[in-house]
Parts: sequence; C-alpha cells; structure tokens
Amino acid sequence: MEAAIKAGEVKALRDRTGAGMMDCKAALQEAGGDLDRAVGILRVKGQAQAAKRGERTASEGLVTSYVHATGKIGVLVEVNCETDFVARNEQFQEFGRDVAIHIAAAGPQYVSEDEVPQETRDAELRIFQEQAAADGKPEQVQQKIAEGRMRKWLEEVVLLKQLHVNQDKYGGRTIDELRTELAASTGENVVIRRFVRFQIGEE
Repeated sequence: MEAAIKAGEVKALRDRTGAGMMDCKAALQEAGGDLDRAVGILRVKGQAQAAKRGERTASEGLVTSYVHATGKIGVLVEVNCETDFVARNEQFQEFGRDVAIHIAAAGPQYVSEDEVPQETRDAELRIFQEQAAADGKPEQVQQKIAEGRMRKWLEEVVLLKQLHVNQDKYGGRTIDELRTELAASTGENVVIRRFVRFQIGEE
C-alpha cells in the first residue's frame, strides 16, 4: 500500500532538492514518506540522468573569475552547459563563482582524474609503495596502504574529487556531486572545462 503523501511534504522536498513536483512525489512514495530517504533517491536518479546528459555537447556557459581579498590569489574557471538560457541562470552562475572560490582556497592541479598524466600517477605510487615498505608492514598490506594513499592524493589534486571548502553551505559534498546536482536541476549537461589559478610568487 502506497504511503499517503501530503502536498506540503512534496513542496518541502522540492525546496530542498529543486527536483520536479512529480519526481518529488514519486521519491516520497518510494521512501514511504521519509524525507531524508527521498532526498537520497532523487540524488541517485539525478546522477543517473546526469550520466545520460553527459553525452550531450556543452558548448555554452561562462568564464568566472575570483580574486582573493588580499589580491595575491586569482582564479579563472570555465563552466559549460548546453544553452545560453541556463548559462544566464542564477544557480548556474553561483555554481561557477563557488567553484572559483574553492579553487582559490584548495589549489587543485587537475579538473578530473582522467587529466592526471600516467607518469605522474606511477611516480606517486612508487613513492607510496616505498613509504609503506619503510613502515615494515607485510608485503600484501603494503600494496593496500599504497593504494589507499594514492586515492587520498587524487582527492587532494583533482578538483572534482575534492570536498567543497565551504562545509557550512555544502555539507561535505564533492565538487562533482555539486556539478551532478546542478545538471539534475537544470536538465542540462554541466561541465567544468578548465581553470587557471594564479598566486603571487608561484610559477
């Protein structure tokens, strides 16, 4: 028997996720009226829909800039979508600004894991393997330790894997999760194409 879903519950879920009314109602029914579970269901579905949208060309968008108050760090980031309509959308523009602010603070080196050169990965993995060996752990444990450190290193250098620095606003979500949520709410493929970060005194 389906749970009776009240209009207020649907509105609350819509306000929280930005998803469509019918999607919110369906998610609440699937979750038996549990709002938090319904949010999770919508996120999963949003990611699935965003994956399909990932095949579509994102040739519109904007270049956003951010300069830290000290004037010593600056960022330019290009974020793409499919239409000029979404590019002018306040939510899309806010995402661009927040990504630029994050890049200024976190200093990632690459947008996605695919951009990390294989020789760089191999060099880092060798270092982690040598560190694990120096710790005197058994050989089978050494490889697991090295792989774990490799994952952590990728989270430190890859933009999409990083948790947004504004924890109060984004509550432990990664940049890629925020990108996926924006794609789900706008109905368009959203891509962080590239960025450049300037810091006084750095080459």
